[in-house]
Amino acid sequence: MAAEGPGEQSPALGCGESPNTDGSQPATKLSGKMDKPLISRRLVDSDSSLAEFPSEAPKVGILGSGDFARSLATRLVGSGLSVVVGSRHPKRMVGLFPSAAKVTFQAEAVGSPEVIFVAVFREHYSSLCGLSDQLAGKILVDVSNPTEQEHLQHRESNAEYLASLFPTCTVVKAFNVISAWTLQAGLRDGNRQVPICSDQPEAKRTVSELAHAMGFTPVDMGSLASAREIEAIPLRLLPGWKVPTILALGLFIFFYTYNFIRDVLQPYVQENKNEFYKLPFSVVNTTPPCVAYVLLSLVYLPGVLAATLQLWRGTKYHRFPDWLDHWLQHRKQIGLLSFFCAALHAVYSVCLPVRISYRYNLVNLAIKQVLTNKSHLWVEENVWRMEIYLSLGVLALGVLSLLAVTSLPSIANSLNWREFNFVQSTLGFVALVLSTLHTLTYGWTRAFEESSYKFYLPPTFTLTLLVPCVVILVKGLFLLPCLSHRLSKIRRGWEKDSAVKFTLPMDHALAQKTSHV
Repeated sequence: MAAEGPGEQSPALGCGESPNTDGSQPATKLSGKMDKPLISRRLVDSDSSLAEFPSEAPKVGILGSGDFARSLATRLVGSGLSVVVGSRHPKRMVGLFPSAAKVTFQAEAVGSPEVIFVAVFREHYSSLCGLSDQLAGKILVDVSNPTEQEHLQHRESNAEYLASLFPTCTVVKAFNVISAWTLQAGLRDGNRQVPICSDQPEAKRTVSELAHAMGFTPVDMGSLASAREIEAIPLRLLPGWKVPTILALGLFIFFYTYNFIRDVLQPYVQENKNEFYKLPFSVVNTTPPCVAYVLLSLVYLPGVLAATLQLWRGTKYHRFPDWLDHWLQHRKQIGLLSFFCAALHAVYSVCLPVRISYRYNLVNLAIKQVLTNKSHLWVEENVWRMEIYLSLGVLALGVLSLLAVTSLPSIANSLNWREFNFVQSTLGFVALVLSTLHTLTYGWTRAFEESSYKFYLPPTFTLTLLVPCVVILVKGLFLLPCLSHRLSKIRRGWEKDSAVKFTLPMDHALAQKTSHV
């Protein structure tokens, strides 16, 4: 959304509160849903049946001629509505709008429509005050969004400010979360929900019908006081990803530093070997699997802690601690970051033979074999270990891919609760077990070899095994009949004696009439 341009606004006039004397009729009810994709201006111009509207088509006004106003006009025309656009320079702007939309001066544009979109920035609201008499009694739909600085600077929302300038109008906040691209490209590339708020239920109903006609799903957010909250929605930048991303980044820095000390710094200090060439690739490649493995275990650890709390308290009606509640809510993001790191490790591993250092080491190994007069180099144990190690890694990545795919809303919505729970819970635990076996096969007996403890630091894989092994062990204990049966009862509403008690009525006759669930 954009204003018509700085330096072009008319002088600000006082906003009067004169009653509506133009004899306009109530807003026409909008009905029907658009079941076709958005029609571009080119298609509207080329098809005369689309360019011409019947005289009874609902008429909607737009004040503004910026990017959002043009996309909005195109969407409204494609939805079968009659559109009139008000601009300070209609002759200059007419070529940017669909030919079916009438582009005229602002005073003329607000005459007949009962619903008018205000598609200008907040600082240009005052330039519309000269239209206060023509706008009296009409519905103004505010589609503006403040910047972060403006949102913190102003206590009242843009919609509330607009309502204060035009007290004789009904202001509705809507469509501010829809981008100009979504309006042009269609619903396949954007969110269908349109939060709507206003102090007048009838105005909200009219704009909701308009949103339905455009193919969107209106969401009633209450009175106009909610406009500030709605205007804050586009300002949020992945709020659910902040903590998981910081967690993943912290784990990456820790394991990268740990691998650097063991694989690069220790040979340089103790053996005078320069292996700093490993920093851009080898050390990076050994870090994502550690992060992915730990993150995957952190997806299922909060569920284990929650079940333990329920068993200890003997009830499900006590709230979890806030830190655990937030942890449970971030499991999806943590799982997707785990999949990302695992996929990154797979790509890096495929590229290992491409490195020139790998080729040098391979040639040096061949020369060493010739010099030692060894014609056949084959260690059965290492061959089997590597085959099993790679196979388990591929299986774990495959299951993680399935978990990531089912996390997509379009896929998750097609599954019932039992199917979704089976994939995310059962198969997720299978992925954790496969990853553990993959890690154990990689480490093999190196955890018990003295040479593996560089600078007295244990191998990296031993650190990654701590949390996953605890999760697998406790999950295994929960499968015991004595614990699984008790946990199932608690989750169905059973409570132990120390928890809340429900007292039945003392009167036997009253007790007979009482309905028990």
